[in-house]
Amino acid sequence: MDQADIPDITHQSHVFTDGLLLDCGVHLASLTVAYRSYGTLNAERSNAVLICHALTGDQYVAERHPVTGKGPWWDQLVGSGRPIDTDRYFVICSNVLGGCMGTTGPMEPRAPGEAPWGTDFPPITIRDMVRAQKRLIDRLAIDRLFAVIGGSMGGMQVLEWAATYPEAVFAALPIATAAYHSAQNIAFNEVGRQAIFADPDFNGGQYYATGRVPAGGLGVARMVAHITYLSEQALNRKFGRKLQGSAAAPLAMFGDMFQVESYLQHQGSTFVRRFDANSYLTITRAMDYFDLAAEHEGDLSRAFAGTPTRFCIISFSSDWLFPTAESRAVARALNKAAANVSFVEVESDKGHDAFLLDEPDLRRIVAGFLSGCAAHAGLDPQ
Repeated sequence: MDQADIPDITHQSHVFTDGLLLDCGVHLASLTVAYRSYGTLNAERSNAVLICHALTGDQYVAERHPVTGKGPWWDQLVGSGRPIDTDRYFVICSNVLGGCMGTTGPMEPRAPGEAPWGTDFPPITIRDMVRAQKRLIDRLAIDRLFAVIGGSMGGMQVLEWAATYPEAVFAALPIATAAYHSAQNIAFNEVGRQAIFADPDFNGGQYYATGRVPAGGLGVARMVAHITYLSEQALNRKFGRKLQGSAAAPLAMFGDMFQVESYLQHQGSTFVRRFDANSYLTITRAMDYFDLAAEHEGDLSRAFAGTPTRFCIISFSSDWLFPTAESRAVARALNKAAANVSFVEVESDKGHDAFLLDEPDLRRIVAGFLSGCAAHAGLDPQ
């Protein structure tokens, strides 16, 4: 696949010329944070909601995507009259550090006129991502966010926000996430990374100069990851063992004989048109590094000691990527820290991706939690 096949988009962004010091010790000389906002910031600047996106998401949370043309990725929750109501809240979503939709990352030049970073881009952490978001929030002159909300890797960012900047977060809603990345999840990420490394078009990560992208490897990485986002029930309900075309077709060793194979190949081929392989490597490794308890001598409750933030933790019964037990562990740690916390497991057979799909219980929980927090925060009802 040619690099020219991926459209070049100009994104709304802020540039911080003093850069950012990363956990690895590298100081980025300049930092760009691309973002989108929806709704109106009130006179008190107290109604801002930050949405933290997942691994393959981006800042276009409540509008048509400029690359794919698809609708909003969190249409079930964000928008006018929805639980995260853009008529009531000022909603912000930024592309994460290391991403490929305008924020500083491997695709960006090291300096004006220089080549892109590629695999020389320094290793980053979830906390680095949050620090970059904090720079944006400060630039927008918002002292305290009404809420920080996100699912999966977005939920990791929510937890990091609450631990690192507790006074800047009134309410936190981590969904389908955990306080660390499990060995199983690290293993799946490594399979994806090795697929990218093995692609001959990867060129040691400096494929930008060749005009080619490692589409085959990145597509396989996406296919592997996508399996983990679903549940066995969801796969069986949607595909079962259905064959492509005529059931009377001859047996074959190659090609997509089963509908589930065709589905995964479609997921892989569409993904490579909107995502960068080096960003995938960078962000998956950041997820692998994440272990909030390790940053606090193994005691997760210490990460939230004395926190004023109100929490609502949500998991899904069929999520085996971030199972309910991991959300319960976060809730227990918050209880130990005497935090204001509620926890809900939503019954769903849709797997990890349930947080992105049509789940009426999820909508009710988010709407109820935010309404209750708004009353306590003194936000005027709309």
